[in-house]
Amino acid sequence: MSALTDYRTVQALLARHHFSFSKSLGQNFLIDPDVCPRMAEHAARGGAAGAIEIGPGIGPLTRELSAQFEKVLAFEVDRALEPILAETLADCANVTVRFEDILRADMTQVLASDFAGMRVSVCANLPYYITSPILMYLLEGRFPFESITVMVQREAAERICASPGSRLSGALTAAVHYYAEPEVLFSVPRTAFMPAPKVDSAVIGLRVRKAPPVEVADEAFFFRVIRASFAQRRKTAANSLSAGLSMPKSAVTDALRACGFSETVRAETFTLEDFAALSERLYNEVERA
Repeated sequence: MSALTDYRTVQALLARHHFSFSKSLGQNFLIDPDVCPRMAEHAARGGAAGAIEIGPGIGPLTRELSAQFEKVLAFEVDRALEPILAETLADCANVTVRFEDILRADMTQVLASDFAGMRVSVCANLPYYITSPILMYLLEGRFPFESITVMVQREAAERICASPGSRLSGALTAAVHYYAEPEVLFSVPRTAFMPAPKVDSAVIGLRVRKAPPVEVADEAFFFRVIRASFAQRRKTAANSLSAGLSMPKSAVTDALRACGFSETVRAETFTLEDFAALSERLYNEVERA
């Protein structure tokens, strides 16, 4: 089946299977013929033989991945798509669809059993409502992915790929940059989807780091500091950290000054190196308390 991005073909396919879009699952199917090939080509550039897709929908990206990779495993949570995918992927012998929530999958086991000896990349059109949890699941697990290529809401793409310490940066920015090197690849207008969402999208590529760019003594505490720093963006870092870490503001202010910051500094100005230095100071305060 070669017309999975043709509006009338998609309409007929969905009608034939009595399929209804689920708002709760954030379902918007691509009808732009150029997007999926570009995503699949970028995902394949690292030379991986296997690909994992999340949320294949009716399968346009899955088919492109099938042509680029030796083996494709797609995770889908909507069982209503099972007969549709059985039809649209009938001639893709190297594709397996697993009807399972990716966040509940044992990815270590998946890589060992489904992709033994293969280098693997991830490529997906992510539902907006679950972008952050999926990205962090893929990155925090330190799975040996060659690359991660995903489509997300354009605003999220700009935040994720912003430099830590810049105006657009946030907790997700810092976390993603700790594990990977992200970049915006290309924009995708809302008109590329059926039904059209209210916002535009963008495809981003993440080159997974072999090692973090900064060293920290306690990684869990490092991320606690990042989350606490951005929990109340309108407040100063001192106030946010004091509340988020349940520490006296005086102790937080002392740590900030020791790192060369004023007590009125805001979290969005911190680089990863700044967060690392600050977390070390605050961790020592916690240990002494």
